[in-house]
Amino acid sequence: MNASSPAAHAQWLRERLREHAHRYYVLDDPAVPDAEYDRWFAQLQALEQTHPELRQADSPTQRVGGAPLAAFESVPHEAPMLSIRTETDTTAKGAEAFDARVRKELELGEGDAAVAYAAEPKFDGLALSLVYRHGVLERAATRGDGTTGEDVTANARTIDQIPLRLLGQAPALLEVRGEAYMGRADFAALNARQRQAGEKTFINPRNAAAGAIRQLDSRVAARRPLRFFAYAVVRWEPVLGQDAFTTAADAGVLTQSGLWQRLRDWGFAVSNLATRVQGGQGLATFHATIAAQRDALPFDIDGVVYKVDRLDWQRRLGHVSREPRWAVAHKYPAQEELTTVLEIDVQVGRTGKLTPVARLAPVFVGGVTVTNATLHNADEVQRKDVHIGDTVVVRRAGDVIPEVVAVVPERRAANARPFVMPAACPECGSAVVREDGEADARCVAGLFCPAQRKQAVQHFASRRAMDIEGLGDKLIEQVVERGWVQHLPDIYAVSEARWATLERMGEKSARNLMQALAQSRQTTLPRFLYALGIRHVGEATARDLAHHFGRLEALVQASVDELLAVNDVGPAVAQSVRVFFDQAHNREMVHALQQAGVQWPDLAAQADLSLPLIGATVVLTGTLPTLSRDQAKAMLEAAGAKVASSVSKKTHAVVAGAEAGKKLEDAQRLGLPVVDEAGLQRMVGEGLPPRP
Repeated sequence: MNASSPAAHAQWLRERLREHAHRYYVLDDPAVPDAEYDRWFAQLQALEQTHPELRQADSPTQRVGGAPLAAFESVPHEAPMLSIRTETDTTAKGAEAFDARVRKELELGEGDAAVAYAAEPKFDGLALSLVYRHGVLERAATRGDGTTGEDVTANARTIDQIPLRLLGQAPALLEVRGEAYMGRADFAALNARQRQAGEKTFINPRNAAAGAIRQLDSRVAARRPLRFFAYAVVRWEPVLGQDAFTTAADAGVLTQSGLWQRLRDWGFAVSNLATRVQGGQGLATFHATIAAQRDALPFDIDGVVYKVDRLDWQRRLGHVSREPRWAVAHKYPAQEELTTVLEIDVQVGRTGKLTPVARLAPVFVGGVTVTNATLHNADEVQRKDVHIGDTVVVRRAGDVIPEVVAVVPERRAANARPFVMPAACPECGSAVVREDGEADARCVAGLFCPAQRKQAVQHFASRRAMDIEGLGDKLIEQVVERGWVQHLPDIYAVSEARWATLERMGEKSARNLMQALAQSRQTTLPRFLYALGIRHVGEATARDLAHHFGRLEALVQASVDELLAVNDVGPAVAQSVRVFFDQAHNREMVHALQQAGVQWPDLAAQADLSLPLIGATVVLTGTLPTLSRDQAKAMLEAAGAKVASSVSKKTHAVVAGAEAGKKLEDAQRLGLPVVDEAGLQRMVGEGLPPRP
């Protein structure tokens, strides 16, 4: 853009930035790449720094927070920010009751047409009043006591959905009301950052939004992702002092829903859920429709708001006790309530994870009576400082598991006591461990623990483990629930007659399952180790352990240092294997499986030290001309090699085909031998190539 002067160039940049910020933040319809927008923004910043006289209050650069304030100034509301009457009946009858009141006060009979309403979500955020003079944002204020609020203009400037200058032709004075809020995803990300920084987390998005808008340092507010929905115009004066409703009518705006469109034209975000409905039945349908969507919305709502759509009828209905007769808030069941922690128990999940669970004094929240709420893990209990006997805030949204989100410290009882994670599993008495870098404590028993039994059996029977065809999840559930299978060896003790009595089974199916069980007894050591379900031991690690030690007895007796000598086995895996075999009941279970006939060839006796690649670790990357990945892997393993998935200092060679990527780069960086398909053929016959 060739501007005739810095002022013209700055004006051009401001117009482009306003236009595209509106498309991006309000319309969700970006028209230029982010990089282009960023270049314009940087150019405007540079111009304003070079020519300070060009800097304007409505410039997009002024969204960045300035110096901290000493305190917020109090500002009177020219038009009071009144509260809306709340309909306490959260069923459809609440909507119908409001419609009946409106019709009565408007003196409408049964033969008169249905009243039209503007219906919208009731956002769970912080109400703001925005005053624009000649199209430029002059002041933003909180509700306060309804007549006097706090001046939060500096923080409002950081919210991208609040225009600093209105689009199109703007009146001399405009006052807009709306809600500042924080989206659920932004709230979760903010709390994650707070936890990582060791700082206090927020109870809910409304709490976070209120904290952000009332920051004395607007630079802090700018880092907290607030958004804004506009929903009302209370002053609209082309000439100062004119009546807003008269002006709206003169401009052809006769309804509340018409005001929504005018707000959009001026550049505000208006919820796309806001709609016009007819009569009490229309209100009830809207209430139910939004309720069904509530848990999937990207922001919190606590109800819906109904407003008589015609502005002249709003004036006719007027106010009572500082509340408009023409509007009502129709709530949903609360998603947060206060209750007392009676006890904290520990549940053991199917993977062995121990989860503290608060047993609560019954409380109605989220539409149901809640008596239990998750506390996630010991760190979370400590961070929230939850004691047994505390008064707490409990949250339940939709089908989400209820959780304790905060403690009310001023209500802590004198006899409240802290929670201590047990050292032994409450289900089986086995040791509880917490690995370095993990938040969760776990029971080490695995197969032995009743809480983990079903999943342990499912894993044991799976195709890549013992491969017991026909022993599916439904059958496993039945035999575990009936007590026939309490430990893995019990699978082989269930009689054919018993199998035949189970649901979806018959004599033929039972006979086939018995044959599959018999076949599974002949396995391999890698499969058996994988089937045991040792934490961190997948198929590849099980194979490495089996080939390194050769015999199960050697592995069972191996020290952590000896385990660390195995290729690709790190401290977490070594510790997990050692902990598993240190449990007497795990060793007894392995012995019982062998007594039930489970056996495998002795790898130590089978080892052929004459194989050309015995003990070598090879990595495959890229696409080979004629060999598939599985074929190449089989050739290497037949020659005694172990095929790894990543390149490390323990890698002996890399086979690279077309489109080889980072693994090839890593091999070259480490100075490893790299061969193609022909080199692979030579390697499996002659051994490893020399290092370059």
